[in-house]
Amino acid sequence: MIKKIVFIIMALLLTGVLFLVPDTKAGDGKINIRFSTWHVPAGADVQKLWIPMLEEMKKRSDGRITYTMYAGGALGKGPQHYDIVKTGLSDMGYATLSWTPGRFPLTDVLSSPIVCPAKWKGVEAGMAMHDKLLHSEFKDVKVLHINNCVMAHLWTTRKVTSLEDLKGMKIRSPGGLQTKAIEALGATPIFMPLGDVYLSMETGVIDGVVTCPALVKAFKLYEVAEFGVPTSFGCVSEGLFVNKRFWKRVPDDLKEIIEDVGRNAYAVAGIFDEHWYENTMSGFKEKINIVPLTPEEQKVWDAKLSAMLSNWASELETKGLPAKKALTMFKDELEKVDVHFDACPY
Repeated sequence: MIKKIVFIIMALLLTGVLFLVPDTKAGDGKINIRFSTWHVPAGADVQKLWIPMLEEMKKRSDGRITYTMYAGGALGKGPQHYDIVKTGLSDMGYATLSWTPGRFPLTDVLSSPIVCPAKWKGVEAGMAMHDKLLHSEFKDVKVLHINNCVMAHLWTTRKVTSLEDLKGMKIRSPGGLQTKAIEALGATPIFMPLGDVYLSMETGVIDGVVTCPALVKAFKLYEVAEFGVPTSFGCVSEGLFVNKRFWKRVPDDLKEIIEDVGRNAYAVAGIFDEHWYENTMSGFKEKINIVPLTPEEQKVWDAKLSAMLSNWASELETKGLPAKKALTMFKDELEKVDVHFDACPY
């Protein structure tokens, strides 16, 4: 309760500050987008994805679209970023849905353990899922895209080659199905802000982290993780959203630009594709000992993850949510973009 009160107070204070930023009315045919993300300002997401995306909107609109960037913790912590957009603290922003457990129950399917090295593929599958099944969980915002992030791997302070090695280890989870996956494999999931992981691994508070290569690089976790297991835990469900009140003020011709560029942000920026994944993983070889699982061991892990997904689906079905349908539909959509879902139980 106290946390909610503090967040409301911060929201009111920040609203007063943010409205000092020029926000041209739609009647002038121009708009200024106040953009928010939890990504660190100097990281690849901000510098090579979000700024290029916003610059492309500005270019296509002949300067009628401008923007103000609020990156990192400027407007709030990571789990608050969906509400930051929803309440109008920002006009547009990126939010990690898995960081608010239970809020987007069906959308958790996007964080299933799949092998997806490219974000544009995640967007294609994610938006197909949104349009066919998940849209009911996003009635309070305008969705530009939702996706499963580039697949997360396991990064640890000691070598892991089997379930026996992983047993009892404390592993930071980003939430969503990763928490259940870590439990299913015999480790203990620990939820904490990603910014706390470096010190926690360095001091032995946790033994490792499940996250994608992009964030290992952005948060310099290669300095504290000695080993990497490139098996896929899937990744978090995320998305690019627009505040509904702001969206109503946007001229129709600018809406078309924002929708097209926002939907295809990764292709527009040319980042987080298959080549980026391969290059990033190769770059870790001098810093982290990358140890793949043997094919036999991978089958053991997949069996555990498949059982976990089956239990997850059964739990949601008892609440009236079509989780089994979500899993089979997700598998079908992934196959359309050549992404594998070996752990799918159906």
